[in-house]
Amino acid sequence: MSRKLLITNVSLIDNSGQNRSRIYQACALYEDSRMIEVQLEAADSDSILNSIYTARVKNVVANLNAAFVEFSKGRICYLPLEDLKSPIFTKKISQKLIAAGDELAVQITKEAMKAKEAVATTNLCFPGEYLVLTSSNRTIGVSSKISGEKKKYIQEFAKKLLADADFGIILRTNAVNASEDAIRTEFFQLKEEYERLKKHAASSTIYTCLYKERPFYYKMLMDTDKSVLNEVVTDNPQIFETLKESASNTYSVRLYKDEMLSLAKLYNIAGQLENALKPRIWLKSGANIVIQPTEALTVIDVNSSKNTAKKNKQLNHYKINLEAAKEIAAQLRLRNLSGIIIVDFIDLYDDALNESLLSEFRVFLKQDPVPVQLVDITKLGLVELTRKKQKKPLTEQLRG
Repeated sequence: MSRKLLITNVSLIDNSGQNRSRIYQACALYEDSRMIEVQLEAADSDSILNSIYTARVKNVVANLNAAFVEFSKGRICYLPLEDLKSPIFTKKISQKLIAAGDELAVQITKEAMKAKEAVATTNLCFPGEYLVLTSSNRTIGVSSKISGEKKKYIQEFAKKLLADADFGIILRTNAVNASEDAIRTEFFQLKEEYERLKKHAASSTIYTCLYKERPFYYKMLMDTDKSVLNEVVTDNPQIFETLKESASNTYSVRLYKDEMLSLAKLYNIAGQLENALKPRIWLKSGANIVIQPTEALTVIDVNSSKNTAKKNKQLNHYKINLEAAKEIAAQLRLRNLSGIIIVDFIDLYDDALNESLLSEFRVFLKQDPVPVQLVDITKLGLVELTRKKQKKPLTEQLRG
């Protein structure tokens, strides 16, 4: 099984309702010929996600336990006060924990979506390939994919690194296969970056961008499990020059040069994205699933459709549900659906078959790098999931 990360431009119809074509930069993870994860960014957009600004508090709303801060002229974000630990103030006007007029460093954790403001935090994060430095959360976090003796070993190593530090770190999945020297080197690089920002912040003026997030494709590469990545392919010479320095023994970086057939067309990126936006997905068995995102949750319905069996219907329905469960897990990741997800599988009246289905479904969901929790089957026979919100869903990405 071959896994490749493709970085290229693709022309797509956006979701603005004006039927207009825009150029998007696509970073897509492929497993053989199938796209399993994708991130898009309009070529003419300027993302603020994970960037750090000197912001001014506009007002504090006690009943929301939050403040609204202006990080750029006329641009407001929502700052929950529950994580207001060790904030970096650049101007303090009162003895209160936080007050209107205070100026402090905030990092954008969620971009504005529809009618909702962007969300910010004072717990500044600096991501690397093996670990993430956190300014306020001064503990040692470890990826849930690292366990057992490896987890204990890497925690002990991290304690030594953090002996005199005023910050915390999160050890990422890629750290488990990295050498101590590689982790140590990155630790001191991130520490230097953090200390440089604090020094810069002390003399900065309001609305200063203290830290600009790396290009989104670079972040997706860092988030990808390198132990199963074979190759990064791009047709952009500048991106190739930037990324080839980061190549390791586990994967290579290649510049695609065929002028007769573009990289986007070779891997049918536009076609696979078009399919990922359709509500109905047909399965090999003739059954299908229908995915309907709503404002509050996402509803997924499993239908037997063309797959009919006169004998042993329950076993046949179990097989359809199993096939659907695998595809649903893949679609959640590809479409980047999050929040509450309700799945209406075909009814099974055998408890053993239901237990087997849920067990297999959990295995499929564990392949997702974003945390997914299978809650249970409700009294109405619906399977309830929750998937952590991290990035915009695919439909939102196409709005630029």
